[in-house]
Amino acid sequence: MTKKNHDADVAFIQALAELLRENDLTELQVKRDYGADDSLNVRVSRHLQQQVVSQVTAAPAPVAMEAPAASAPPAPAAAETSEDPANHPGAVTSPMVGTVYMQAEPGAPSFISVGASVDEGDTLLIVEAMKTMNHIPAPRAGTVKRILVEDGAAVEFGTPLVILE
Repeated sequence: MTKKNHDADVAFIQALAELLRENDLTELQVKRDYGADDSLNVRVSRHLQQQVVSQVTAAPAPVAMEAPAASAPPAPAAAETSEDPANHPGAVTSPMVGTVYMQAEPGAPSFISVGASVDEGDTLLIVEAMKTMNHIPAPRAGTVKRILVEDGAAVEFGTPLVILE
């Protein structure tokens, strides 16, 4: 490998690391072929502190549960706001890593809105993964209580997207 290729590869890897950070991804793998016997296989990954963060977010919950002893009425509101949407029984989660789209094409009406009724199998939104548009269907009939993602947001596997009740 020449010095020029080496410098270009370093810049390429730095660009991948930046892409990883900007899109809040945990892993990215790319293979670049230069010729029959020359290639570059790069895997850039990072360990997010989500586990630590989830433990930190779980820590305030007992504090909120101690509050009912002092004053019962404010505690339910605090419990609702601090509740993890992923644990909600009506949560619809992302089946893949990708980008969320709330409508079929730019300028089209959104598939869902808060308060809208959906039937089982209705498209809630689209997750684009590897240039493929994957329609995410409603797992059951219900009412959209919360939309937890924004149009164009990057999501990971298991990210809560919508709350249906």
